[in-house]
Amino acid sequence: MQHYHGNFIKTRRISALERQIFDFLGFQWAPILGNFLHIIVVILGLFGTIQYRPRYIMVYTVWTALWVTWNVFIICFYLEVGGLSKDTDLMTFNISVHRSWWREHGPGCVRRVLPPSAHGMMDDYTYVSVTGCIVDFQYLEVIHSAVQILLSLVGFVYACYVISISMEEEDTCRNK
Repeated sequence: MQHYHGNFIKTRRISALERQIFDFLGFQWAPILGNFLHIIVVILGLFGTIQYRPRYIMVYTVWTALWVTWNVFIICFYLEVGGLSKDTDLMTFNISVHRSWWREHGPGCVRRVLPPSAHGMMDDYTYVSVTGCIVDFQYLEVIHSAVQILLSLVGFVYACYVISISMEEEDTCRNK
């Protein structure tokens, strides 16, 4: 049981690291912060599993619920549900005009830099033209979040199982 959970946690960690890399490439500070916290809690959950510390696994379980909520928000953000707009600077905390890395570097995308208009600034990304994308960037972001949700749901169920097993073992030890 512990071996399976350890491998699953490693898979979650690798998935979170992959997502962190692409968010760093796009200078998306809100997801970077969330991914960083996620990586820490996944490591804490792995430690809790290895050391038989149910409280650490409970922290992991609570975080997993928050992580699912965050990823649902990201899906809604990129699909522009409920008045959200993927063209806002919300993911960069309104610090910069950066967008998803996938916007310009998705599969099949051809990126062409256009001369900035007279009123445009040099650091403005509106002068980049992207054509030929096989999959639009917002759907790649949605796929990333959907994978995170699926992994989180499996992790949540398994963490609850590990907590129940740990609690049963504690009860057995106390009754002896």
